[in-house]
Amino acid sequence: MATNISLLAKPIAFFKRDFKIAASYRLQFVIQGFSIILSTFAFFLLSGMFDGQQITSLEPYGGDYFSFILIGLALTDYLTISTNTFATEIRSAQMVGTLESLLVTPTSIYTILLSSFTYKAFSTSFRMLFYFLLGYFLFSVKFQSVNIFALGISFILTLLPFFGLGLLSAAFIIVFKQGSPISGLMAMSSGLLGGVIYPVAVLPEWLKPFSSILPITHGLEAIRQILLNGMGFQDISRQLIILSLLSLVFVGIGSISLYYGLKIARKEGSLLHY
Repeated sequence: MATNISLLAKPIAFFKRDFKIAASYRLQFVIQGFSIILSTFAFFLLSGMFDGQQITSLEPYGGDYFSFILIGLALTDYLTISTNTFATEIRSAQMVGTLESLLVTPTSIYTILLSSFTYKAFSTSFRMLFYFLLGYFLFSVKFQSVNIFALGISFILTLLPFFGLGLLSAAFIIVFKQGSPISGLMAMSSGLLGGVIYPVAVLPEWLKPFSSILPITHGLEAIRQILLNGMGFQDISRQLIILSLLSLVFVGIGSISLYYGLKIARKEGSLLHY
């Protein structure tokens, strides 16, 4: 029991720190809420153009464009935060001069970075829930009977590759001391090729192979099938296998990059540079 409390102490400390910082800027909660409402309403109006039309590419998702894009928006918000948080934490520590102090403590860099994600995960989960509640209560989005276990596994396996990319971004910041291009590149490619705003089926054939290597493509497909069609593990097994492989690849690359990034910075004595 004491060991479990010790393991949770650092994430809880980071959570309290980030919560106090966020609570000191209460207006941001109101702004974020209005932003979600306005963006959701805008896409609801856009989806009205497709009412009464039978769109082949939307048929695998129940034929409703608004339900399709609502899930894309909510999940993209979460994945963007997951990619950016680690690099932001490292950059902040560099700017205030606490990075080296953090790294000489007994706490590993991975514990520090994952702990820094606790409040972001909490707040972003509420934003994602807000998207779905808006869709359900205000815009009549209909979700099928959901296999919660399948949904949870799909969500975790979708999140892990973005954690790996977040570690890679953090390594880039440690070595180069500049904004990492990785998060921007991933956001752009995911929005263009990942099926966030439109189905992957509408992409030209030569772009589909690029779409297939993006984690968000398979994550969105699995989660949409669960929420909109009530599917279970057997129906999304292909997506889960691909996401598992991508998780291993991206988390492995991110971990190795962070290890060598720290090694290079220590060797050059540039941990205090910003």
